[in-house]
Amino acid sequence: MMMINKITLLVLTVLVMGCSKSTVSHSELSKPNVVLILVDDLGWTDLGVYGSDLYQSPNIDNLASEGVRFTNSYSSCTVCSPTRASIVTGKYPARNNVTDWIEGHKYPWAKFNVPDWNMSLSEEEYTMAEAFKDAGYKTAHFGKWHLGEKEVNWPENHGFDVNIAGWKKGSPNLNKKTGTKGYFSPYGNPRIEDGPEGEYLTERLSNEVINFIDQNADKPFFINFWLYNVHTPLQAKQDKIDKYKDLVKAETRHRNVKYAAMVEHTDDAVGKIINKLKEKGLYENTIILFSSDNGGLIGRSKNPVTNNYPLRTGKGDIYEGGVRIPTIIYTPNSSVKGIKIDDPIISMDYYPTLMELAGITSDKTRKQTIDGKSLASLIHESTPLDRDAVYWHYPHYHQEGGVPYSSIRYKDFKLIQNFENDTFELYNLQNDIGESVNVIKEFPEEFELMKDKLEAWRQDVKAQYVTPNPDYIKKLERKKAIK
Repeated sequence: MMMINKITLLVLTVLVMGCSKSTVSHSELSKPNVVLILVDDLGWTDLGVYGSDLYQSPNIDNLASEGVRFTNSYSSCTVCSPTRASIVTGKYPARNNVTDWIEGHKYPWAKFNVPDWNMSLSEEEYTMAEAFKDAGYKTAHFGKWHLGEKEVNWPENHGFDVNIAGWKKGSPNLNKKTGTKGYFSPYGNPRIEDGPEGEYLTERLSNEVINFIDQNADKPFFINFWLYNVHTPLQAKQDKIDKYKDLVKAETRHRNVKYAAMVEHTDDAVGKIINKLKEKGLYENTIILFSSDNGGLIGRSKNPVTNNYPLRTGKGDIYEGGVRIPTIIYTPNSSVKGIKIDDPIISMDYYPTLMELAGITSDKTRKQTIDGKSLASLIHESTPLDRDAVYWHYPHYHQEGGVPYSSIRYKDFKLIQNFENDTFELYNLQNDIGESVNVIKEFPEEFELMKDKLEAWRQDVKAQYVTPNPDYIKKLERKKAIK
């Protein structure tokens, strides 16, 4: 009798151990995959689902129908590098002092000198990629990086197991001397091998992504797909360009056929990735976040790029056209599908959001400052965020018209402090999304409240300021000096 009990106990022990091992394995496989897609310079109205009257984006539009679409989504800066740093760290650009694109414009005769800001992502930051990697994910970066000139600052040194095409430059090379052809091979990029003549970079990168998915379908993965599209130079395959030539009408607001073709290339890439996820049976276990790094580039009157109407101006400038962006989040097996959310969100929110949606916690993440807020409860339970305002601080100049400024959005109001002109502008975005009427005199209490909040926030993040430039030359004198 005793022998039977011992044998029975041994069998039960083995079975329990086997079940335990199986459970752990299943737990690893059930972790949701994450795909973060960031388009460069994609404006708020540059997709069909966001109101474009020319650009076609059926795959992205369909993603929005299966997820949630944010109507008051903001980039943390009007230019790329600061926003990208904020996405991977969860911090405001002013807190980590990556406050301009790397390496920024030089204006030696401007009214103010810009601060000595960080031109790389600090090695001390515990990035989103590192958090996912430490949680057992295979991590990979594809596409633009633009967070430091040296290799030590590139993706493979900030938590990514794989880096394809991420390096110092913020746009594809287009250089007659070196023979590089921008979006067409040869690329002249040390982190991606040149393809055959005529290969289009976005198609190549999307192929690299689906190859990665093929090779890592049996383990959880975190993919950072940061497209070079739709950044200049404006280049696309000729068949796509020709297609849009026939679609532009006299009343069409969006009119740039090359840009339209680049948006379609972007949409093709997204569609290809989604189809691969479905083919591998992974779509219903993959979180997808789609967004942009800043508002759409307007360009010059002789060389227009896109049109952000009804928003004012665009990339590099201080108004809504420079910071309002499209953002879509798809969460698998969710009852929340095809809805829009009007609550303001901002780029720093992506880090804590993806962590919570994936069920990941990290002591290292908790120990560092995270300015972003998780959107998980907002998405699934309509719970308002525990945040009453979002902020911007750009102590720089930009060739698209930007001057040193700070700004705050509080409820429906947006306050802009222009350091160049020493002025304030207050807009009611609910009634005036185009920021055409300064309502400071009509809302003095809101103005004072928001001004105080803005100053307190700058102190909290230890924002850097411009300083008077002793070599400043007024505009008319500057023109003479240049001549």
